[in-house]
Amino acid sequence: MQSGIKAGLDTTYLRRNRFGGAVILAVFTAIAVWLAVVQFVEAPSLSRRAADQREVYEVLPATRGSIVDRNGQPIAFTMEAKSLTFQPIVVRKQLEDAYKKDPKTAPEPTQRLKDIAHDIAQVLGDKVDENTLYGQLTGNEPFVYLARGVDPAKASEITDKYSEVGAERQSIRNYPGGSLAANIVGTTGWDGRGLIGLESSLDSVLAGKDGSEVYDRGSDGVVIPGSTRDVHPAVNGSKVTLTIDNDIQFFVQQAVQQAYKKSGAKAVRAVVLDAKTGQVLAMANNNTFNPALGVANNPPNADLGNPSVTTPFEPGSVNKIITASAVIDNHLTTPTEVLQVPGDIHLAGVTVHDDWVHSVAPYTTTGVFGKSSNVGTLMLAQRLGENRFAEYVHRFGLGQATGVGLPGESDGYVPARSQWSGGTFANLPIGQGLSMTLLQMTDMYQAIANGGLRIPPRIIESVDGGHNPTTTPQGVQVVTPEAAHTVLNMFRAALQCDTGLQRGTGCSGAIPGYQLSGKTGTAQQVNPVTHAYYDSVYNITFAGIAPTNDPRFVVGIMMDAPTRSSDGSGGQSAAPLFHDIAAYLLQKMAVPLSPAAPKLLLQAGW
Repeated sequence: MQSGIKAGLDTTYLRRNRFGGAVILAVFTAIAVWLAVVQFVEAPSLSRRAADQREVYEVLPATRGSIVDRNGQPIAFTMEAKSLTFQPIVVRKQLEDAYKKDPKTAPEPTQRLKDIAHDIAQVLGDKVDENTLYGQLTGNEPFVYLARGVDPAKASEITDKYSEVGAERQSIRNYPGGSLAANIVGTTGWDGRGLIGLESSLDSVLAGKDGSEVYDRGSDGVVIPGSTRDVHPAVNGSKVTLTIDNDIQFFVQQAVQQAYKKSGAKAVRAVVLDAKTGQVLAMANNNTFNPALGVANNPPNADLGNPSVTTPFEPGSVNKIITASAVIDNHLTTPTEVLQVPGDIHLAGVTVHDDWVHSVAPYTTTGVFGKSSNVGTLMLAQRLGENRFAEYVHRFGLGQATGVGLPGESDGYVPARSQWSGGTFANLPIGQGLSMTLLQMTDMYQAIANGGLRIPPRIIESVDGGHNPTTTPQGVQVVTPEAAHTVLNMFRAALQCDTGLQRGTGCSGAIPGYQLSGKTGTAQQVNPVTHAYYDSVYNITFAGIAPTNDPRFVVGIMMDAPTRSSDGSGGQSAAPLFHDIAAYLLQKMAVPLSPAAPKLLLQAGW
């Protein structure tokens, strides 16, 4: 009986051993199969996944190129900075978990956040507010920027002490002169790309090309040594050198803004060109903006554009230099010829008056322009004829963009020769019925200052120090050097001061000790509703050359509907603003005084 029981137990035990052995064998077999699958089948996939988890692709940002003036002084440049970052939800959980695990060594979470906010505020000063920071640290956003534009050294001071705070590379576009040349340079957006001005039109030149690299990072966030690969270095943006002079630009901007306030004009703008090269030395308008504030944060009345090249206008009598140059170039008159000029003239059914009432007056050709007689100008234009006049309009560059290198440049407007009516030739010689930008207007006078050779103006001197062929474009010989010299001397008449009849219209622009040439202008504005000319709303212009005996500078000025002169005195004249700008230029460049010049005869018989 006992032996039977024993045999049964042995059988049961044996069965159990066999079953257990089978289970163990199955387990080991499954493990072996799993290891085989992992090692031989899934190994490539798992390796890729592991590599992907530790592999980091990082962009190497290019540094945006700087913009400098002709002397290398900075106008815009990019400065490296840091943005302080924080992940409130993740970091707070990490702090709480660490504190629960080891409250003796881990910081208390709330106090840690208070310390972070306090120390950042201490390091950055007025840049941030401690309470605001603490609100961000304890908020429910997954990611926040605690501060932007932080000096890298200060950012490191914070991140070295608080590993919970991150730091991102940030590039800040810096404009050290504030609004200096803002209408020329423009500004960039939040992404560092150009929005307006040269920052926009030259964006591909300034921006450069970002690089990249790949490296592996361990679970602790540390870069694995020797893992860096596929490195493509960034190509930094090019440096752009402009033709403007920062000192001249600053003075002209201040003078323009002051004239705007004193004159009551809707707008005032000025351009200064180098007489010999046509290079732009300054270009300014009132109410310009601060590019460091971007587009949205400037005052509502700030002018973000550059109307000196984008906004054409009817110039008035400054346009008479075309008629003067053409009749002298074609030997149709002489400076001293006396013309019997009536108070009005009738052309193709159109009656044109002088701006003052007079009977027939014996004006010299010089006096016609010095006193700005519309009637005398049209008498001389008739000698020239419509076709030759149209040819000289083209030679002086009107109706065609200068190619200065600035965005949005307008061609202006000159009616096609085939579209001229009988009254067209009664308007164009006196500066009505056509339009031009201030840069085009100034460029006309550069031709006369430069011996009749008009050099299309340019504002970009070089890119990365290399020669820029657009800096010295092909010139256009508008008139002969002899004719240009004669006209240059004749146009001293406008700035001639006299108590009698030999006084020019721009005497208030004269500078003692210097010969100056120039021309005043007054043009009726067009009423946009009726499309007829206003009776008493004008564009007031002035174009001047300094000095006459050795031209160095050409200055163009336009005032939109002023109620007073540019210096706040009575009348409506831009000549005082020319005086201020020209006097500064002559003094800055230490231009010698002019030799004494004979007084010009404007009206004969006296």
